[in-house]
Amino acid sequence: MTCSYCGRQEEGHIACSRGHYLCNTCHGRDILTLIEDHCRTTTLKDPMEIAELLMGHPNLPMLGCEHAYITTGALLAALRNSPYGKSDNDDIDEAFLRTGKQAHGGYCGLTGVCGITPAVGAVFSVFLGSRCGSDREQNITMEAATRVSRAITGRTGPSCCKAYVRAAIR
Repeated sequence: MTCSYCGRQEEGHIACSRGHYLCNTCHGRDILTLIEDHCRTTTLKDPMEIAELLMGHPNLPMLGCEHAYITTGALLAALRNSPYGKSDNDDIDEAFLRTGKQAHGGYCGLTGVCGITPAVGAVFSVFLGSRCGSDREQNITMEAATRVSRAITGRTGPSCCKAYVRAAIR
């Protein structure tokens, strides 16, 4: 498919009824920077409050993996600002990097995995120091991702990324 904005040609799966296609880069252009910047600087301690503020931004697409980044950033920023203070901006950056490897537009319908699920997995993995082969940390991380996937599944039909963010954070 050819991106209607930048002209990049790539394999794609979702276009509007008029045939317009947006690559992942153009789909959320500028909003990811805003999400990342806000999560690095917010002093809020409630992840739902952070997420709601970001989801209210007028440039946020109604549907899309930008919501996975909101979930990632809101959870880790709240942990950074909590009395536990174990998280920092390097953790947020690492979790955003990991989220970007698995959260791709339209894959919820194509693979059955909403990008918010691996985003929460990235948060737990970074926060707990989970690695392949770790025992307890990997188990907790996988259980968190499983629970989030179940919570999101209960909110399908029609899809609503904002409802998925709320379910994941709860």
